[in-house]
Amino acid sequence: MRSAGPELGAVPEHTAGPDSGAVTEHTAGPELGAGTEGAAGESGGAGDVPQRRLAGRRRATAAPEPAPELSDAELRGALEAILLVVDEPVSELVLAQVLEQPAERVGPMLDEIAAGYTAAGHGFELRRAAGGWRLYTRPEYATYVERFVLDGQSVRLTQAALETLAVVAYKQPVTRSRISAIRGVNCDGVIRTLVTRGLIEECGTETDSGAFLYRTTTLFLEKLGLNTVDELPPLAPFLPDDVEELADATR
Repeated sequence: MRSAGPELGAVPEHTAGPDSGAVTEHTAGPELGAGTEGAAGESGGAGDVPQRRLAGRRRATAAPEPAPELSDAELRGALEAILLVVDEPVSELVLAQVLEQPAERVGPMLDEIAAGYTAAGHGFELRRAAGGWRLYTRPEYATYVERFVLDGQSVRLTQAALETLAVVAYKQPVTRSRISAIRGVNCDGVIRTLVTRGLIEECGTETDSGAFLYRTTTLFLEKLGLNTVDELPPLAPFLPDDVEELADATR
């Protein structure tokens, strides 16, 4: 009976008493929760770093590999192939971009190709026109080309249109009234025809009168095979010897 008395019951009370509860609370209490939160916080912080690094890696795109450099023979062949299919002069910059080659190589190669065609005496030539490059038939064979292209076709400009176009080419920018004064006839209809065909265009107005000014277009240079209007032939050899007397007589 002494063994089952209060002293024996005191042991369980001590084990499950307040001290025991304190131990239990201490073991599974806030400190454990704090430890868990700390671990989660550390885990979250550690997880953010790789995520930021991965995000940075995703944003950083790999630099494109440079295009392989073509040999001189390949570059020549590629340029010739493109020039055979273009319908208007193409610039060196565009050719360099299409071929993914330095422009410093394209320009000299075009000069070399043009010189080679001339030296070989081909019926065509490569030359600059309207700020670009294009293949043209040689002037000495123009008669045969014209016979082939224009046979049965009435696509030529009238004499009045040719004269008006010449005035614009050599006097540009020029107004309609000035063109009419030079030709001695009204040129409104002819100017409309030239504008419709894309050979001349409006380029602003005259300061004093407000009249429209006209100039030649890139198509005009392309059709004549010129790079700029500065390459137009001088007029002096085609003028009569008494041109000054004629000018004085018309004043």
